[in-house]
Amino acid sequence: MANDSSRVTRAQKRWQTESRILVAAREGFARSGYERTTIRAVAEAAQVDPGLVMHYFNSKEELFLRATSVPGDETIDGSSADIVESLLSSLADRLVTEPTASLALLRSMLTHEQARDGVRRTAADQLEQISRAIESDDAALRGSLISATILGVILGRHLLELDGLKDAPPQEIIDLLRPVISALAVTDGRREEPRD
Repeated sequence: MANDSSRVTRAQKRWQTESRILVAAREGFARSGYERTTIRAVAEAAQVDPGLVMHYFNSKEELFLRATSVPGDETIDGSSADIVESLLSSLADRLVTEPTASLALLRSMLTHEQARDGVRRTAADQLEQISRAIESDDAALRGSLISATILGVILGRHLLELDGLKDAPPQEIIDLLRPVISALAVTDGRREEPRD
């Protein structure tokens, strides 16, 4: 008699199939973006029927939402110098391996409204935390520049694969960025006026 504990339940099979579809969708959206990724291509990569993809996810839009759902970054707080180190540490990790769901959002953000909104929500949460730590009357601008710099580095390395950046050791990138990010984040509380 077969051991019942070794049998896969219907719910487990469904979860395994959904997981395969989500992995295939993340990879497809990360590689080709929202517009060029088809349900048929996702189904083929997941080795399921396209109808099954639609049965589980109802629409390409819902599949995209589920595939690109990413947990928010950890809360960052402390002094502006602490924030700089926290951001650079997080960036160092993302230089090694950017989560596929994030790459799918980034690849799709210029052509798909939901992707753009997802990136903006994530950036807005981080921006609020950064801006709170910067003691300057132009903290929001400084925080936006920090966020844009980090986003640009991630895009340049993982999606654009810019020469020099795509293969650079993460620590070298971090060491070069540290004074730039620090100059934006660590202030004496006053906005400096431009010199003539």
